[in-house]
Amino acid sequence: MSITQTPNVKSFETRLFINGKFVEASDGGKFDLISPATGEKFTKVSEASEDDANAAVAAAKAAFPSWSALSPVDRGAYLKKLAPLILESHDELAELEALSMGRPVSNYFESTVAANYLNHYAEAGIQCLGTSSLNTPGYVNMTLRQPFGVVGAIIPWNVPVLFLIGKSAPALIAGNTVVVKTSEKAPLTSAKVATLIEKVGFPPGVINIISGHGPTSGNVLSHHMDIRVLSFTGSGRTGRLIQAASAKSNLKNVILELGGKSPAIIFEDANLDKAVKETKHSIQWNSGQVCMANSRIYVHESIAATFIEKFQRLFVVESGDPLLPSTNHGPQADEIQFKQVQAFIEEGKKVGKMTLGSNPSKHTIGYFIQPTVFLDTPEDSRFMKEEIFGPVVAINTFKDEDEVVAKANDTEFGLYASVYTKDVSRALRMAKKLEAGNVGVNCTSPTGAWDMPFGGYKGSGVGREGWTVSIGNYLETKSVLISVDDV
Repeated sequence: MSITQTPNVKSFETRLFINGKFVEASDGGKFDLISPATGEKFTKVSEASEDDANAAVAAAKAAFPSWSALSPVDRGAYLKKLAPLILESHDELAELEALSMGRPVSNYFESTVAANYLNHYAEAGIQCLGTSSLNTPGYVNMTLRQPFGVVGAIIPWNVPVLFLIGKSAPALIAGNTVVVKTSEKAPLTSAKVATLIEKVGFPPGVINIISGHGPTSGNVLSHHMDIRVLSFTGSGRTGRLIQAASAKSNLKNVILELGGKSPAIIFEDANLDKAVKETKHSIQWNSGQVCMANSRIYVHESIAATFIEKFQRLFVVESGDPLLPSTNHGPQADEIQFKQVQAFIEEGKKVGKMTLGSNPSKHTIGYFIQPTVFLDTPEDSRFMKEEIFGPVVAINTFKDEDEVVAKANDTEFGLYASVYTKDVSRALRMAKKLEAGNVGVNCTSPTGAWDMPFGGYKGSGVGREGWTVSIGNYLETKSVLISVDDV
C-alpha cells in the first residue's frame, strides 16, 4: 500500500505547548510515530519529561489567579474564537488522524463536535451559580461555586480532539487552568489545536498540551500536588492506577470514563433491519476502537438465524489507505492494539465458532483486522468478559428477559447497553434492569445526547460528563454562613 499525498498537511507541529509557547522536550526526548496503515515511521514527536510535566503544571498554576478573575463572558470569548478555527482546520485534522492512528478521513467528524462544545460552553459560564437560604433563623446563608485551580486531563487516542475540547472547555469556562496529556498513539491533532490556541491568543499557561507516555508525564500529573481535578478517559487498568495515585497524593477529584463490554439485546418484535444496520455500525465504526461499541449482541432464538444472516451480509467494509475518501475501515491504531485484538480472535476460535473474518487480513502491510463474528461463545469465557477494542463481535441467543438480563449484566463493565423491541413496557423494564450508565432503546452506540450525562456503572468509570454536568465537575462548593444582627 502506498500512502496518498495529503493536500492539506504540508507540515505539522510535534512539540510541547507550555506556557503559551511551543518547546522541545527539556531533555531532547522524542518518540517515533508509526503509520498503522504501513507500519513505517513517519515522524518524531517530543516526549514530555517529568520536568516538562511539572513545568506545564507550574505554568497553569501561575495563570490561574488572573484567568479565574475574568468574567465568564471574557473567558467565553476565547472559546468562541477557537471554535471557527477548528472548523476551518477540519481537513487537516482528519488527515493528521489518518496518519497517526489510521482513522479514515471519510468518517472524521470531531471538528464539528468540538466547535459545538466550544460554542456551548462559551455561553454556559454564567450558569455557575450558588444557592441561598433563609432556613436558619438569624442567618442568611449561601453557597459559592468556585474553580478548583489546575485541572489535569489525560485523553485517549481514538477520538482525541473530542476529548481534548470536551474536558478542557468546561474546566476553562469554570475558571480553571488546564494541562492536557495526549496519547502517544495520536498526538498530532492535539498539537494542531495547540497552534490554534496560540493563534486565538489565550493567556500563557491557561491551557498547556503535552505529549508522551503514561508512566512518565501521565504519572506526574496523577500524583501532582498542585492538580486538584484529573479527568481521564481510557483503559480500566490505567484508570485504577490514576485512582490510586490520587489517594496517595492529594486526594484530587478524579473523573474516570473507562472501558466497556456493551450488550445489544434484540427481541423477536424488533425492527430487524434497523437493529442489524445500527449494531453493525456500532462495532465496526473506528475499526471497533470505541469504548461503548456493542461487542456483545444477544438475539432472541426465534429470529437468530435471520438476524445473523443479515448481519454478516452487511458486515463488510472497504478497508485500505485511510487517506482515501473511498475507505471506510482503517487499521488498528498500532501494533499493540493489533496484537491484542488478534490474540482475542485466536482465543475466540478455541471457545466459540468464527463465522466471519479473515485471518490473516487481506492486507500484506499495516495493522488491519477485518470485521469478525463469533457465535455460541461461552458466557464465562474471557472473550465475553473483557474489552477487545476491535471490529470483533460475539452473537449469542436467549429465550426470555430474565435470562438475557443476567447475561448482559454478568461483567464488571457497565458503560452502554441497548434494547431493540416495539414493546414499550418491556423496553422500560429492561432499561431499569440493565447495569449500564447509558441505555439505548431502539438505538445503540455511538448514539448519545449532548444534554444527557455520560458515564458508566461498575468498572466503566466514576462520575459523569456532558453539557449539563461537566462544568460542575470543575467547581468546588463553599458554604458561607452569615449571622444577621437583630435591629
